[in-house]
Amino acid sequence: MTSPAVDPAPEAPQAAPEPDSRTPARATATAGITATTTAAATAAAATTVPARRITGAVWAALGIVYVVWGSTYLGIRIAVETMPPFLSSGVRFVTAGLLLAGIIAWRQGPAALKVDRRQLASAVLVGLLLILGGNALVVLAETSIPSGLAALLISVVPAWVVILKSVTGQRPSAGGLAGVLLGLVGLAVLTLPGISGEVKVGGVVLVVVATLLWSVGSFSSARLPMPANPFTASAYEMIAGGLAGMALGLFRGEHHGLDLAEISTRSWVALAYLIVFGSLIAFTAYAWLLQAAPLSLVATYAYVNPVVAVALGALVLNEALSWPIVLGGAIVVGGVCLIVSTERRG
Repeated sequence: MTSPAVDPAPEAPQAAPEPDSRTPARATATAGITATTTAAATAAAATTVPARRITGAVWAALGIVYVVWGSTYLGIRIAVETMPPFLSSGVRFVTAGLLLAGIIAWRQGPAALKVDRRQLASAVLVGLLLILGGNALVVLAETSIPSGLAALLISVVPAWVVILKSVTGQRPSAGGLAGVLLGLVGLAVLTLPGISGEVKVGGVVLVVVATLLWSVGSFSSARLPMPANPFTASAYEMIAGGLAGMALGLFRGEHHGLDLAEISTRSWVALAYLIVFGSLIAFTAYAWLLQAAPLSLVATYAYVNPVVAVALGALVLNEALSWPIVLGGAIVVGGVCLIVSTERRG
């Protein structure tokens, strides 16, 4: 990939672009969280936004998302061994969101957390789509399916993004369409373990729904009046999504019979890892990238994460690598590579 880049698949301009908050300098102001520059896009016959240079901060942020998120599937699987899914997911993101808000207030002042009603509503909506819809459903699914399979199913997200662009009037390239078809074929192969009874088909369906909601959340975040400070946006998204997850967990009765003493040490360690690395660091980096980098570049995490997740699942949890998982995963990753490479060349 070359250093300068622009999103080859133009997107609708954001309602209130804030270029001053999307620089590497702003990213380095918050310890342990890296960020990038944005490529907002153009309407078909209207305003254009100049290409922005991708710096080293971009690749650092992507590296965090690549590696850390690949390992979170393993962390989730271990956490739900002895923890209820929605409550643990909710606690994870509420804790991470409050920690992030505290860091922002400490380093940038309480005024950095101030947002107007439209920005707060947008952050809450995106948080519900990404955290409650995209993440918590995966946590629930991992109570019945292997972590590696969940990661491979989630890797079809870029295909859904291409479809969403098509729905909004942006014509995809031939390579993008071919990648979508490959991704859907791979998705069909990956569902075979559920159809054959090797894993619970309900878990497979939950992950597919989660990928759709995550894609809508990612796609919408670049088109809504989000808070100017991307870290502030992340904090509100995590708190909103986490509170919704906790509420849903209570509604499902996950607290009935819950004994904290019976939760294993490794589940507590996994939850702590998910809070600090998976949520506070990696999710914030991802949220920053959504506002600051071409969506097609951000989407490349989708074919790196599964490799990390499948490898860790097999090494740590001895998860079986059946032929549908290997073949379907290879097809999906190939389709995602085709989508991303085609859009990058476009």
